[in-house]
Amino acid sequence: MLDTGTGMSPEVQERIFEPFFTSKPPGAGTGLGLAMCYGIVKQADGHIEVESEVGRGSRFTVLLPREHSEAETAGLLQVPDVPAGRETVLLAEDDDTVRALTARMLREMGYTVLEAASAADARACAAGRNGGIDLLLADVVMPGGSGRELADALTAAQPNLAVLFMSGYNADVVLRQGLVQESVAFLPKPFTQPALAEALRRTLDPRATMP
Repeated sequence: MLDTGTGMSPEVQERIFEPFFTSKPPGAGTGLGLAMCYGIVKQADGHIEVESEVGRGSRFTVLLPREHSEAETAGLLQVPDVPAGRETVLLAEDDDTVRALTARMLREMGYTVLEAASAADARACAAGRNGGIDLLLADVVMPGGSGRELADALTAAQPNLAVLFMSGYNADVVLRQGLVQESVAFLPKPFTQPALAEALRRTLDPRATMP
C-alpha cells in the first residue's frame, strides 16, 4: 500500500506497530489500527515492511506465505466436526462486518445470539435480559468502555456469566496492557468457526458442572 501523505520520521517508524502508540493529536486516533494489522499478519506467519520519508509519504508491503492451490491439496482437506451449543451468547463487537460474521457462525452452531455494537449497547441488552445470558463474547477494545470493564460490570450482576474475550492483538499484548486478566479465556482474531466453537465449549462446559 502506497500513500503520498506526510510520511514518518525514523523514530516514529520504530514504534508504529506498538499498541496505543499514535503520532496524531489527542482524539484523532487510537493507535490501534497498525498494531492490529501487525498482529493479524503475524498470526498468518507473514511480515510487514514499511518505507517512509517525511513529506513524501509511506509504503507498506505485506508478505504472506503462499497458499497451496485446490489441486495441490485435493483429498487432504477435511471439514472438522464443530461442537454445537444451545446457550445464549451476548456478542459485543463494534466492527459491523466482524460482528455479522461472528453472529452467523454462532447461529449456525445453534447458539442464541444477542448483538451489541458497543459496551453501552451490551450493558443495556444485558439489563433487559435480567440474567438470561450464558456467555459474553466481547472485543477487548470498543467504544464506550473496554471489554474488561464490560465484563466486570456484567459479572457483578451475574457472577456465573462466562466470559470470552477476542482481539486482533495476541494474548501477550493484551495482558501487558492490562486489557484482560490472565485467568480469562481469550480468542485471537481472525478465527475460524472450529476455533470459535472450541473456545466456546472450553469456556462454557466447566461451568455446567459447577454447583
